[in-house]
Amino acid sequence: MSSRRKFIRNSALGTLALYSPMAFSWTKSGTDLPEANAKISLAQWSLNRAFFAGELNPENFAAIARNDFDIVAIEYVNAFYSDKGKDTNFWKQMRQQANNEGVESLLIMVDNEGDLGARNDKKRATAVENHFKWIDAVKILGGHSIRVNAFGKGTRKQLKAALVDGLGQLSAYGESMGINVLVENHGLHTSDADFMVSIIQEVNNPHLGTLPDFGNWCLSAEWGSIQNPCDERYDPYRGVTQFMPYAKGVSAKSYEFDDLGEETRINYPQMLRIVKKAGFTGYIGIEYEGKYHSEPDGIRATKKLIEKVWKSIY
Repeated sequence: MSSRRKFIRNSALGTLALYSPMAFSWTKSGTDLPEANAKISLAQWSLNRAFFAGELNPENFAAIARNDFDIVAIEYVNAFYSDKGKDTNFWKQMRQQANNEGVESLLIMVDNEGDLGARNDKKRATAVENHFKWIDAVKILGGHSIRVNAFGKGTRKQLKAALVDGLGQLSAYGESMGINVLVENHGLHTSDADFMVSIIQEVNNPHLGTLPDFGNWCLSAEWGSIQNPCDERYDPYRGVTQFMPYAKGVSAKSYEFDDLGEETRINYPQMLRIVKKAGFTGYIGIEYEGKYHSEPDGIRATKKLIEKVWKSIY
């Protein structure tokens, strides 16, 4: 623990100095082109009701994705493993189970570990350190990233300074482990793509990126779901476009489908065209969060829609 605190102190002093504004380029190789068929993963939150109710065991997530939905890449949620963060043997077993199923573990979505944009230096340092164990866990799993929130309170100037420091420290640790730190739009200022991109650019570390979500663009509420009442909303298509140059994953949120299988709140052809035009070659993660279909039906409907639309975009 003391060595990690030492890492935080050193990172706070050195992160910004290590990365000059022109130290690296975000551009993709010209040979990296989207595949004809969409690469689809499953976000564990799509089955959150079943996991929380005890109807499904989160330790069987890899087998569920493979056997129930024919999906071979998964995204974990730390809420289902809150007491396992530092359990090395547990994550080794989870990796083995995924390997046995032929499933790739991509990332862990991390919530409730403190505000990375806290104004108080000690609280912010604690939040950063709280995330270390999930970076360690996803490293054991063989994944590439953790997804974090970028919450905090204060004026825009105060928030930006705190987030540049907090995300800078965390992404420096992530870089030391070969793991990315991805910011997702989760409401309030985190769904202001202009603001968040300015922070990513100032941190200037290629291990800090984004996980653009199709649905979380409410600026007036935390978590930002557009299926709930929202007083102010950032344009979702503009936001995804702005996040895509830094994206190391995509969260294909879905809520409800009509009789033709089209998502009723999100224009999937427009969203996926943005993703494909950006030259994105990673996984598109299904994150069904609707109220009107069962979780399995919502997952299957989202998968079918992504597959259909992706092939139609040129």
